[in-house]
Amino acid sequence: MVHFNPREIFEESTHEASKRINGFFDFIRTQGVVGLAVGFILGDKVKTLVTSLVDDIINPFLGYFLGFGENLKDAKLVIGEIVVSWGRFSVVLIDFILVASIVYFLLKGIGLEKLDSRKP
Repeated sequence: MVHFNPREIFEESTHEASKRINGFFDFIRTQGVVGLAVGFILGDKVKTLVTSLVDDIINPFLGYFLGFGENLKDAKLVIGEIVVSWGRFSVVLIDFILVASIVYFLLKGIGLEKLDSRKP
């Protein structure tokens, strides 16, 4: 006769599930997955903020002072049939420099510049 105790089976499966869940959380802690996720979310928001700063504040001023109307994106150089949209490139370059600078100074300020180094 086979002895069947549902309580033992439940406790055993609960223990196994608990070990797996703890293993998963250990993986998250040791591999920095949460930090990576937070970095992606904040990075996206910083990018959105900087893009708005460049498009809504910096571009109109630069366009006005450089004589290109209200938007620097519209600045073009036309040589025959070739159109060089240097204004749009300038806006993307300004955007990139600002995002890179903000990320750099945030990492320096928080002290995460050595984030990737492993302890021996």
